[in-house]
Amino acid sequence: MHEDSAHFPPVDPVKAGIRGLCPRCGQGKLFDGFLTMKPSCASCSLDYAFADAGDGPVVFVILIVGFIVVGAALWMEVNINPPLWVHFLLWIPLAIVFSLALMRMLKGVLINVQFRNNARQGEIDRG
Repeated sequence: MHEDSAHFPPVDPVKAGIRGLCPRCGQGKLFDGFLTMKPSCASCSLDYAFADAGDGPVVFVILIVGFIVVGAALWMEVNINPPLWVHFLLWIPLAIVFSLALMRMLKGVLINVQFRNNARQGEIDRG
């Protein structure tokens, strides 16, 4: 997958992923835009071709944001019982903001964990 010619101190994958930093050196940026990956690290020249988070971050965002927003909306409905327009004004923007904030962080964490565990596409062991 990748060959390290230099030794780098261990990087915490969660901290580096949340901050959007390189999984090998913890210095270079991981993203070029909001969710677009850079081709390689500017600090250590690690090629990011191995990185494929797939749909993993989306699943976690749906589960986390859904739990928070639906739980809070149900609590508000049972205890306060506001009109429907209050729910629309409150929960739709909150769900969008939470989703956008979490998406980049979780994609970074999953790519960092993928590098740390040397994960790659599944293969059949033929002996």
